[in-house]
Amino acid sequence: MSEQRAPLRRMCWIFPDRESSRSGAMWRHYFWDMYAEIAAELGMAWTIHAPEAVTVDGTEPGRPRVYVDGERVAPEDTLFITALYSLPYQSMDVFNQLTLCTVLEQAGFYLPFPAQVSLLGNDKLATVLFLADSPVPPVPSVRIGSGRDVSKHQYEAALDGLTFPAIVKPSGWCGGGGICLARSREDVRGLASLAQGGDTVLVAQPYLGDGTVDYRVYVVDGRPYAALRRTPEAGSPVANASRGGSMEFCEIPPELVDATAYFAKKLPIPFFCVDFLHDGERFWFSELEPDGVIAPDLDDPERPVQRDVTRARFAAYRDAHAAFLAGAVDGAVGGAGR
Repeated sequence: MSEQRAPLRRMCWIFPDRESSRSGAMWRHYFWDMYAEIAAELGMAWTIHAPEAVTVDGTEPGRPRVYVDGERVAPEDTLFITALYSLPYQSMDVFNQLTLCTVLEQAGFYLPFPAQVSLLGNDKLATVLFLADSPVPPVPSVRIGSGRDVSKHQYEAALDGLTFPAIVKPSGWCGGGGICLARSREDVRGLASLAQGGDTVLVAQPYLGDGTVDYRVYVVDGRPYAALRRTPEAGSPVANASRGGSMEFCEIPPELVDATAYFAKKLPIPFFCVDFLHDGERFWFSELEPDGVIAPDLDDPERPVQRDVTRARFAAYRDAHAAFLAGAVDGAVGGAGR
């Protein structure tokens, strides 16, 4: 990684902060405050802003002026982190997030992951289709839309290849939210009818078995940098900490090290996470997380691994921003670009 200092001075994370006071305090303790601290060590600022904090003066064609909370920012010294978040209490922000992301791209700002990448990571079937030739096979998936006609069960035409028990989950949530175990088509019908209440799109996948372990690989500058192993609580089909799972940093399994080159080629961006499942015999590719959580080391109050991965991530952003300004990076992924 280059040690040359780029002119980047500010990283603005655009986040529709609708957290409860209890959740917000937890995120700040485990992530946000440390992110700001690590950025400061690198000579930069890391700040959180709601989408509406960004104002753009486009009255002079070709010379937009962008302001964040009233302060003018420029592509030369600022980048925007624009991951799409679509948990139920953030759904009203989705369109604004996407359009703002597109405006910032058109205004000449470097986005570590542009809108197309955010969409590919946010919809689990889009992820599978984009990465269908992964050397680690993706978990077979069926996408089910919900709506006023869900009781007609027309989506069942796509369930013939699905085995039961099956995992049914929202296609665009995160953190283990909404993941359920369905043992029959009748269970899927019940879950689809609940999803109808929030127009939630679902994904159905074969259940890989009790004790399936989740591995998150952190990819920095195209290389596997660290891995987090998450193990489900007894009796739970989900390994996320929010559902009672345990987590620890571990050595990166060799098979996943070898696979990283494929993901880095498909996603030429400075940082992302790839989640894999291990069913006791083999690995399966599960999800793509462009803004994946860098988990804390819960067994060490100093959190050295979390700090190290965060520092590497922000340094990679700084170097990619410098390359972008020099014209060496255009942000193109899966057909998306500036």
